[in-house]
Amino acid sequence: MRKRSHLLEIAILGVLSDQDLHGYELKRRLVDGLGLFASVSFGSMYPALARLEADGYVGGSGEQEAPNPRPPIPLTGSLGGERAALRAHSSRARADSRGARGKKVYAITEAGRRRLGEFLAEAADEPDDEADFKLRLAFARHLSAESRLGLLEQRRAYLVRRLARARSSSSATPALDPYAQSIVEHSTTATENDISWIDKLIQTERSRIS
Repeated sequence: MRKRSHLLEIAILGVLSDQDLHGYELKRRLVDGLGLFASVSFGSMYPALARLEADGYVGGSGEQEAPNPRPPIPLTGSLGGERAALRAHSSRARADSRGARGKKVYAITEAGRRRLGEFLAEAADEPDDEADFKLRLAFARHLSAESRLGLLEQRRAYLVRRLARARSSSSATPALDPYAQSIVEHSTTATENDISWIDKLIQTERSRIS
């Protein structure tokens, strides 16, 4: 859980490195633009923003204005009527809270930019972590060509090892039924395609260096 929250914080810094955003637009960029956090919710994003603010990596401005005062709940003399009025009152309060929260604009600080750069430059602790790799690659424009090349070569080495293990395991395993075999073949083909994709990216980075 901590690993995922850490990646979410880095993703937020990466998105904010391009533009200051309010919460709703930031969430949209994370989900639709970046595509790495399809299930991110405001319940996980706002605590991550709070941690980044506390660490000095993100600053917020444009705190919400006080909501328009709502009239008191009328005393109708009817228990059912007053309950309905209370539900409507509570619903408007929640809507005001959500709308006000979206008015706060978040911006990355200089310390946040340094933290983003440090994360991208350091070697991945777990090269088999696909989410970690994709996040680094998504913001690899902040790295030098040499650093991008190192990132890609590290990932390629892992994929080659994974492909070799899969082929070795397949040859040593008794014959599988057609369905199980199709899963093995699909996984192997996917790894081969990933290696081809990485090879093209490596070739591009090497051309930039030379």
